Amino acid sequence: MIRFRIVLLLLVAISALTTSGRAQGTTPTEALALRQAAVNRPAYTLPPEKLKPAQELFRARTTLHFAGEAWGILQLVLLLVAGVPARMRNVAENLTKNRWVQCFVFVFLFLLTITLLDAPLRIYGHHIAVAYGLSVQGWGSWVWDLAKSFLLTWLVGSLLVMVLFWVIKRSPKHWWFWFWIPTMAGVLFGVFVSPILVDPMFNKFEPLQQSNPALVEQLEKVVARSGVSVPPERMFFMRASQKVTSLNAYVTGFGPSKRLVLWDTTIAAATPDELSGIFGHELGHYALHHIVAGLLFTAGLLLVAFFWGQKVTEWLLKRYGAKWRIRSQNDWAFLAVLALVLNGMSFFTEPVENAFGRSIEHAADVYGMEAIHGIVADPQLSTQRGFQRLGETSLDDPTPHPFVEFWTSSHPSIASRAAFAAAYNPWTEGQHPKYFQP
Repeated sequence: MIRFRIVLLLLVAISALTTSGRAQGTTPTEALALRQAAVNRPAYTLPPEKLKPAQELFRARTTLHFAGEAWGILQLVLLLVAGVPARMRNVAENLTKNRWVQCFVFVFLFLLTITLLDAPLRIYGHHIAVAYGLSVQGWGSWVWDLAKSFLLTWLVGSLLVMVLFWVIKRSPKHWWFWFWIPTMAGVLFGVFVSPILVDPMFNKFEPLQQSNPALVEQLEKVVARSGVSVPPERMFFMRASQKVTSLNAYVTGFGPSKRLVLWDTTIAAATPDELSGIFGHELGHYALHHIVAGLLFTAGLLLVAFFWGQKVTEWLLKRYGAKWRIRSQNDWAFLAVLALVLNGMSFFTEPVENAFGRSIEHAADVYGMEAIHGIVADPQLSTQRGFQRLGETSLDDPTPHPFVEFWTSSHPSIASRAAFAAAYNPWTEGQHPKYFQP
C-alpha cells in the first residue's frame, strides 16, 4: 500500500507539472471554433483519383498497426512456451562466465530473433509506402537503416538490461522504482544527444541559413513576435526527399541541442506563408514547453508500467516459470517475460499516450495560427491550405474511423485540423486570442 501511494504521489506531481507547463484551458473562442469544426469537415477534401487510394492506404495501415501489436505480444508468448529465451540464456552462460559478455550475447540473440520475426510485417509496411508513392527509398538503403537501428538498440539496450539485472539483484521487490530512475536518465540523455549523434546516422541535415537565407528571414519574424529564442543556427533542413515524398517539420532536443527541422520536401511544396504557419506550430512546442511536458508524461507512464510490471512478472514466474525454464528474476530469460508484460500494457495505454499527443498538437496549432497573425495576410487560409497540402501529399483519409483515430493517432486528423483552422478567428470583434493578447 505504501509503495502504491508513492506511485500516486509521484503521478500527481508529474501531472501538475505537465499541466502547468503546457497551456491554459480551452478559451470560449477556441471552444466555439471546435464546435464549428465538428460540422465543417469539408475544409479538407481529396479529389476522386486520390480519395480511393487514401482510403485503401488507411485500411492497410490500420490492419498493419493492429496486426503488428498483436504479433508483438503473440510472438513473445510463443517464444516463452517453446523455451527459446531459456536456450538463449544457456548459450550466453556456456559461452562465458563474464556477466557483461553474457548480457550482450543474450540481448543480441533476443533482439535478432524479434527482428527476424517482425521482418515480414516491416517489409510489407515499406512495400505499402513505396506502392502508394510515399517512399522512394530503395530496399538496400532501407535494410541498411534497419541494420543501424538494430545495432543502436543492441548497444544501448544491453547497457540498460545490465543496469536492470544489477538493480533486481539488490532490490528484488522494489526494482521497479530504482530502475525507473536510470531509465529516465537514459531517456533524457537520448533526447539530448539524438539530434547530434543519432539522427545524422539516418538523414542528412544542413543549416537552413546557408541554403535559404530568405526563408530564415521570414521565419525570424515569427520568432520575434513570439519572444522565444530560436537563433538561425538552430534552424535546419533535412534531405528527406532521398527517402520519402511526404511533408514534415519537427522540434527536437533541449538545451544546447535544441533545434527546429524542416524537411526539404516541405520547403519545396509549401508557400512562404504556409511555411510560416508550419514554423509557428513547431515554435508553439517550444513556447508551451511540450518537450518537457512529454518527458514528464513519459516518466509517469514508465513509473506505472514498471510498478505493475514487477507485480505481473512476479505472478507469471510463480505460475509458469518452471514450464518456461526461467529460474528467477535474475535469469537473463526473465527479460522476455518483462518484455511480454510491458508490450501488453503498452497496447492498452496507447490511447492515453495518443490523447496526450493530440492535446499538445492542437495547442501548437492554436499557437501557430496566432503567431503568424499580422505576418501573413490570412492566417486561417494559410493554415488550412497547409493542412490540405499535407493531407494530399500523405494521402490522408478525410474521414478516418473515429475508433482508429482514438486508438492509434498521435495527432488530430487532418480533416479536423483543417476545419479548426478555417473556423478559428480570435481577431474578430468580441473574440480573444489564447496566447497572443492584443
